[in-house]
Amino acid sequence: MRKIRIGYVCPWVLLTATMAFAQRDRAPQCDRGLESEHPALGTNAVVLWNAVADNSIAVIGGKSPQQGSVESAIVQIAEYDAVNAICGYPFTVYAVKPKVHVPALPEAAVAAAAHDVLAALYPAQAAELDQQYTEYLGGIRGHHEGKINGIAVGQQTAAGVLALRANDGRNAGPAWTPPPAGPGVWQPTPPGFLPAATPWIRSVTPWTMTSPSQFRVPPPPSLDSDVWLHDYDETKAYGGAISSARTPEQTDLAEFVGGPGVSPLLQWHSTWRGIATDRELSVLGAARLFAMLSAASSDALIGCWDSKFQYAFWRPVTAIRAGGGNPDLIADPTWIGVVITPNHPEYPAAHGCFSGAVVEVLTVYFGSDDIHFTMSSPAPGLLQPVRSYDRFSQALTDILNARIYGGMHYRNSTVFGSELGRRVARQTVEHFFLPRKDE
Repeated sequence: MRKIRIGYVCPWVLLTATMAFAQRDRAPQCDRGLESEHPALGTNAVVLWNAVADNSIAVIGGKSPQQGSVESAIVQIAEYDAVNAICGYPFTVYAVKPKVHVPALPEAAVAAAAHDVLAALYPAQAAELDQQYTEYLGGIRGHHEGKINGIAVGQQTAAGVLALRANDGRNAGPAWTPPPAGPGVWQPTPPGFLPAATPWIRSVTPWTMTSPSQFRVPPPPSLDSDVWLHDYDETKAYGGAISSARTPEQTDLAEFVGGPGVSPLLQWHSTWRGIATDRELSVLGAARLFAMLSAASSDALIGCWDSKFQYAFWRPVTAIRAGGGNPDLIADPTWIGVVITPNHPEYPAAHGCFSGAVVEVLTVYFGSDDIHFTMSSPAPGLLQPVRSYDRFSQALTDILNARIYGGMHYRNSTVFGSELGRRVARQTVEHFFLPRKDE
């Protein structure tokens, strides 16, 4: 069996409300872990099955962050609705209100929900998923009735959320033809000159937004603006494969965030798991936090793709080689970024959209930006393969800077991308996964 490695790696909201988000997740009937000799049960069930889901979706399945984030949210929301039901509905239901027979084990519900979703999405992986599921459930000793009842709840929520998302457009949708080549217009980029990736994500059914275009960003800067002149020169100076302006630390950061083998989805998910473990979240707490994070980050990428394909703005490697469409700028026909440019339009920055949403949810959930955590990267040859942060906002700043140092984005795009993500997250935490009013 393949081994799964588990990484350990708002001012606008009233303080009392934000603190309650984390505190109320510690419901007495769900605030405990199973005792077992099985090593998997030493880990929060939500944390464990998030790692299994990542393996199925991104590692074996090979899904991009924009596609994988939708499937990850299916898993996490099925788990949330199951655990929330077993724990007596301390929070609002997202999609499914299953029938619960007590006693019911939240851990068994999490395993069943994750297994059933993943097996339905990836039938070719069914044998491996079945083995992991059987071994996990076999490690639960002395809770036969609770295990059976928990499984039934997880199966119900998995079926319900899968049905809800059956035709959400995540795998195919409207085609897209790039506009004619010209100043400011996206074109396939070197070295692969690949067509635009998954343009249909711009039409996927959102989780919490009213439409993919709800938070569409304003148009990118005009090519005669001061913003464009600054952004062009900054990325040209700091983002090139050959750069006298970029420091070794900045190069390391660019590779940490965007180097070979790095997936924003996997990097952030590993970080979530580490935070949930370090903060000793209950199964209910982790289920709710991961559902909030998954829904907000998935919607942030859906909204990001809406904006990207609305404006189809050119990447630095195209603009800098052509002179930026402005006589005040200097072209470099051989310029290329230190990190390979992703094959989709530039504006807004997708990592900014995703990370802005994640950081906003984490800040609201814990009621503070001042939380210590670590983030790791699989990119080879790094000076710092593990980075330590004392605030969520520090990680966001690093990620946005890394997109400049890597040469695939402009400053303005990272700012508007992260703000799009924040706006999506604010709507998510204000209207979904809330403490019940009668509690």
